[in-house]
Amino acid sequence: MSLTKELYEDFRAKIFEVIDAGVLSEMTSQELGQQIEKAIGKLSENYAIPVPAVTRAELTKSMVDELIGLGPLQELMEDQSISDIMVNGVDEVFIERNGKTQKSDISFMNDKQLLEVAKRIANNVGRRVDESSPLCDARLNDGSRVNVVIPPIALDGVAISIRKFKEQKLGLRELVGFGAMSPAMARVLMIAARCRLNIIISGGTGSGKTTLLNALSQYIGSDERILTIEDAAELRIQQPHVVRLETRPAGTEGGGAITQRDLVINALRMRPERIILGECRGAEAFEMLQAMNTGHDGSMSTLHANTPRDALSRIESMVMMANLSLPLPAIRRTIVSAVNLIIQVNRLRDGSRKVTSISEIYGLEGEAAVMEELFKFVPDAEQGKDKLTGAFVSSGLSNRSMITEQAAAYGLSRELDAAYEMAESA
Repeated sequence: MSLTKELYEDFRAKIFEVIDAGVLSEMTSQELGQQIEKAIGKLSENYAIPVPAVTRAELTKSMVDELIGLGPLQELMEDQSISDIMVNGVDEVFIERNGKTQKSDISFMNDKQLLEVAKRIANNVGRRVDESSPLCDARLNDGSRVNVVIPPIALDGVAISIRKFKEQKLGLRELVGFGAMSPAMARVLMIAARCRLNIIISGGTGSGKTTLLNALSQYIGSDERILTIEDAAELRIQQPHVVRLETRPAGTEGGGAITQRDLVINALRMRPERIILGECRGAEAFEMLQAMNTGHDGSMSTLHANTPRDALSRIESMVMMANLSLPLPAIRRTIVSAVNLIIQVNRLRDGSRKVTSISEIYGLEGEAAVMEELFKFVPDAEQGKDKLTGAFVSSGLSNRSMITEQAAAYGLSRELDAAYEMAESA
């Protein structure tokens, strides 16, 4: 914001004081802009120093953004090159662009303005954020995902984290173009999705798990009934037969919460053919595994883990949260019989996102899960300063591979063979 804070605060206080909230809700953004433009024009006539037309236009846009948008953050929301916005306080606004984090020159006037923006975000989706409920997950109208933390939990002021919704729909072809995977890997994943393998996508925060999940979902049959379950809806399933479910937090009196576990249990009564769980993070893992084991082949989910082996350990821990009486060997048998494929995605030090491993689970050997890495990303020994380079390497398919078996059942054996021929010739 190039205009001075003093000028903005002065005009803002005078204009906001006379705005009727009831009338505001009935106006379009264009009508609101025209009204504020007139008010700023009148105030400028009596101001001590001349207010240029460019400054008046900036004042108008900033006030419209604050009344019906996200205030100072609106400018960042409109910048398509920005993928994440992180607010750590009034003067601490960071952005991620092309995988790199940098500080923005955007700032808020004071803590009150920042808190008002945070509350508006929550209110717009029927949620609240206040001292009694200082944490909030929400979704903006454009699909962007937001997390809000306010004092006393956030010690240095209101913290807002926004994962922006991208208009561009990325498929496996686009991910290959970005260097996130090889063409052979994309073809194998396409076959895995089409022939109804149960898939877990593992990775860290911001590694591209949801993007990959959206890309894989494009290969689900158009005649299949799909149920999606999320904390904050961000999946974009293209098929016509989709039921979207979203969790609900507790109300003001502490009741009425609907968890992901509740939704998975209910989903099983809705005759789904596939269940897609946006992120598996707790007790719902047990029901998800049960669904995968009872005729809902082709189900998919994501979780936070650093390696495929860690992903299995995390699933074990989450199942224990749901059913403490179940012995560990039984949990492991349930996992290996339910999950076919673990796809590991990572955000690398240069900011790029890559599929670093595709592993298939075959069963148990003793108490340990037997896994085979079908593809992996091998970094080059000599690395440049800014760009991480490497190669996607394939180890080939085993005779006991579920992908081979399912591909044959779905008439995709030739495509699978062609994918591995492609990998060998690369």
